Amino acid sequence: MASSLLVNFVYCHPVGHVIEALHYANGYRAADPSRRVSVTLNENTATELADHVSFVERVYSVPMDALDNAADHSRTLSALPSTWDAVVSDFRGYEPSQRSLFPGIASWFDASSAHFVGQQGFAGFPTPVPYSPGEHWRLSIPPTGNRFPGTGPRIAVLPGGSAPRPFYPSTRSWELIVDALAEQFPTATFCLVGKLRADTRTSTTFTAEELDRVRAAMPRHLDVVDEPLVDQVAAVAACDVLVSPHSGFGMVALAAGTPWLTIGGNRWPEYFFNGVPFYTVVPDVSRFPAYTMLSAEPPMIDDDGERSPSMSRTRIEADLDELVEAAATLVSGELDYDTALHAHATRMLPVVGGDPARLRSIDNVLATSLA
Repeated sequence: MASSLLVNFVYCHPVGHVIEALHYANGYRAADPSRRVSVTLNENTATELADHVSFVERVYSVPMDALDNAADHSRTLSALPSTWDAVVSDFRGYEPSQRSLFPGIASWFDASSAHFVGQQGFAGFPTPVPYSPGEHWRLSIPPTGNRFPGTGPRIAVLPGGSAPRPFYPSTRSWELIVDALAEQFPTATFCLVGKLRADTRTSTTFTAEELDRVRAAMPRHLDVVDEPLVDQVAAVAACDVLVSPHSGFGMVALAAGTPWLTIGGNRWPEYFFNGVPFYTVVPDVSRFPAYTMLSAEPPMIDDDGERSPSMSRTRIEADLDELVEAAATLVSGELDYDTALHAHATRMLPVVGGDPARLRSIDNVLATSLA
């Protein structure tokens, strides 16, 4: 009988963490194609994405309040099979700083580790069962290109995700970006992506009025804001590029096969790379401090309201030519994945003090690209 594996990956609910879980599930399945792989996910994340891969047998949705320091997981665990050949968990559930930030997540991993029977380890490691790192995979969501008017390039735009509004460019900066892209691609159709609707999942911190202004800057567009996630992914899968700040949805775009052009900055560097060409416009961190991760944020500045330095209009203006040039390279298909990965690692190396070991990426593919 084929062995069973559970990827126990209950973390915060932004959509990018689903992509992480699916990536690890694929790596274990690739190492042993006969293995039956299931995953646990936060019920308030995009669990439906697991329905669009062939390597996950079942998804278990877990109610989760990451900040609840008195969570009782007994009812949830009673409904989950306890016996597996192996269980691999998200290491963040055992990392002291993460446990301090998210006591609800800490309690889940403590309770689930006691509940599950079988060999246990951390996701992304070749123990207790073999794991194949750096495997490429795709979401099986067909692109809906027939929704787009015209025959020119298709440029998806996600103005911002669920982080506080100051961590994304101002509306005026987005108008500048869209104008520059429209000048570079006169026949382009833009695809406006996002989620305004407030529910138990993440939603953008942009207002409807701000998105109206961004939309108005687009000469022609397809608007998929607030459509179901899978429908938005299908539209983006038909695009030549997605332009956005760092966002979990950018990871979804890569998983759907669409190149991602990132306005890099804020806390988190890009860390998921999946065989699809991409480009991150890395800010000059001496002028626009960024990539602080869990350290203290740089002071906000006054820029059309409060703004993080790396998302300021001054920074956007400084890097606009590079952004447009990168868009042209991605839209044309001139940039291949291996070149993109090596070039990104090279650009990020000074940001981490020249030490490749500090280049953060799933399966360590960034550092490996420099070897």
